[in-house]
Amino acid sequence: MSKCIYCGCEIPDDRVIEVCDACGLKVWGEKMFSTIVKNMNDARDNGDLCHMNNTCDLLDEGNFR
Repeated sequence: MSKCIYCGCEIPDDRVIEVCDACGLKVWGEKMFSTIVKNMNDARDNGDLCHMNNTCDLLDEGNFR
């Protein structure tokens, strides 16, 4: 399990953003936080996130738009 970067509570490893719901709502508000989470999840599902590991091929010219 990962930990929230603000309060340190545990959050699921598959979560794209390392912020719990309670802290996300306090920091950004309900509408903005839900938009951030949705956009991050969409980016992950589309393969647009790169965590700088060996599975990310940054030199592939197809990655540049």
